[in-house]
This record gives sequence, C-alpha cells and structure tokens, in this order.
Amino acid sequence: MRPHLALIDDDTDFALMCRSHLEREGFTVTWAMDARAGKAVMYDGGVDLVVLDLGLPDGSGLELLRALRAISRLPVIVVSGRGHETDRVAGLEIGADDYLVKPFSQRELVARIGAVLRRCRPPEIPAVLDVGSLRIDTAACLASGAGVALTLRPKEYALLELLARSPGRVFSAEQLLEQIWGASWQPSATVIEHVYRLRGKLARLPVPAPRITTVRGYGYRLDP
Repeated sequence: MRPHLALIDDDTDFALMCRSHLEREGFTVTWAMDARAGKAVMYDGGVDLVVLDLGLPDGSGLELLRALRAISRLPVIVVSGRGHETDRVAGLEIGADDYLVKPFSQRELVARIGAVLRRCRPPEIPAVLDVGSLRIDTAACLASGAGVALTLRPKEYALLELLARSPGRVFSAEQLLEQIWGASWQPSATVIEHVYRLRGKLARLPVPAPRITTVRGYGYRLDP
C-alpha cells in the first residue's frame, strides 16, 4: 500500500511542490492549509506520517503537535523556517520524530520520510498476544484470562484483537468501523454496543483484565 502522508502547511507554492514530488515518489498526500484542517486529517485515521509546518495561520504547529502527542505516536516531521537551536530542540522535545529547516531539497524530504517510517514501523506481531492477564491466540481466534476462555462473537473478537495489537493507542469509532466492519459510514452505535458487550465479558474474568478506556472526543484504547 502507498504510505499516506498528511502535509500541513499554509505556503501554497511549497505545499504544491512537495505534494507533486511526494506523489511521484509513491506516497498518497492529503494537504491541509491550517491547524484546524490539519487536526481533522490527523485524527481521521489512515495517515502514516505527518509533515507539519510550525507557522500556521490559525495556531501554532507546536501546540498541534503537543495535542497529538497526548493521544498518539503518529510519526511527525516538522518543517520550518525557524532554524535556531531552541526551535529545533523544542520541536523534538515535544515529540517530533525529525526536524527539517527550510529550504531543503525534495530528495532530502523523501529520504527523511523513509527513515522515520522505517524507525516507526511496528515490530512483527507474534501469534500469541499477552496484554496484562489476557492471552489472545490470534491463530485460533481465542482469548482467555487465567485459563478461562472468553466466549466472543466474531466482531467482538476482532475488536479485542485490534485493540490488543496496539495497547494504549486510541482508535476512533470511524477507524474501528473501517477496519472491523469495512465501512466507516455505519452508525457509531455499532461500536458503542460492541465495546459495551466486550467490557462486560472482560469484567467477568476471574483475574484483573485489560480495560477498554473511552477517550472522550477521540475514541477507545485498551489499557493493560
């Protein structure tokens, strides 16, 4: 699959040049011109990496990065005309995975994106997932705690496995609908109902089990 990049920059000429070059290099690029649109793109799901300018017309790119880091480890490369050491350090300390000072070559941008994607690529998931006291056999599609098997419907199991593959990561209702039901247009009540039933079954295990936490305004995550 083509990596999906979010390009958040209000410099039209620069953004169009970047998008054209990145698309020729095999990336899918969604461009946003301000912080509000950029936030929507980042939280919509399906983005593999963000290229983020700091000087946005409706807010600070650093504040946007700080808000993202509160809920996600989505890779971010900051691009900025601010090349002072304090600016670079601030961006990296908040959570940027790389920092590029404008102007730079398109070849360097592609190389930096490739390097960050390789570093952030998740490790191969084993056939058995252990999350707290919960054990999930992905080959057999079975989940258990302290030897007690959970009786799960197919979509409940799929929901649990997806959350367990990335403990602590927040998934929006739209992401869950897309990845489990294959259609993000279904009502969010579908997710709410399955989360409710799955929480009840986890609570009945004879040992403390991971809990599904609702992150208001964003989605759900599995906490060990």
